[in-house]
Amino acid sequence: MSELALEVKGLTKTFGGLRAVDGVSFEIPAGSLSALIGPNGSGKTTLFNLITNLYRADAGEVRLFGAAMAEAGDWRIAVSGVVRTFQTARVFPGMTALENVLAGAHRHVRSAAWQQMLWLGGARDEERALAAQAEALLELVGLAPFRDTAATDLPMGAQKLLEVVRALMAKPRLLLLDEPAAGLNDGETAELALLLRAVRDSGVTLLVVEHNMSLVMGVADEVIVLDAGAVVARGSPAEIQRNPRVIEAYIGQVEAAR
Repeated sequence: MSELALEVKGLTKTFGGLRAVDGVSFEIPAGSLSALIGPNGSGKTTLFNLITNLYRADAGEVRLFGAAMAEAGDWRIAVSGVVRTFQTARVFPGMTALENVLAGAHRHVRSAAWQQMLWLGGARDEERALAAQAEALLELVGLAPFRDTAATDLPMGAQKLLEVVRALMAKPRLLLLDEPAAGLNDGETAELALLLRAVRDSGVTLLVVEHNMSLVMGVADEVIVLDAGAVVARGSPAEIQRNPRVIEAYIGQVEAAR
């Protein structure tokens, strides 16, 4: 049996009498790309917030690579190799696109602060290596021409891609992406799909919340469907597309809105 990157068991969260997440359970195998879909208000982002301890669960358990996360702080979650993005792009103001990407590597910097200030050989070599990695990632998503552009001056779609690239610089073991295709045009979405497949193929585990069904069905190994805070279906993209309950709860709504 392959290692499990993420185990969610009976996770429950209530806000003022509204049960936003209702006894959710699922597992994500290491090295896989899973998608979490569902109508607006179905609890997808709340579930992400529970997994990363931004919210405290009323009941249930989250295990990351076998370790319980109930009392884990932000640093322990980061050290475990879990990185996430948010629905709205969160780039660092006052920094260029390249500097934003480099910020993602801060946990892996080995040179001491005094070595960096004195610009010693080891610190210079490390910074150059990180800059080369960051520039390669920017090239991969078509943002290399904007390396020296203020991140906040980039279009929203470019900021979303920049956030994904910054997350990759942190060398995650588990990457949680909250609507990474929001605001992207068709070309940018195609680039994102290639990037997600490449990240999965490199051994990183991904869990993606997404409304773009074409993207989800094209990249996911497994799709988990939430409705009213509960898991209503799990399966391959082909199985999900044929599931009557999913069609009624979600896919039918998407088609009707077109």
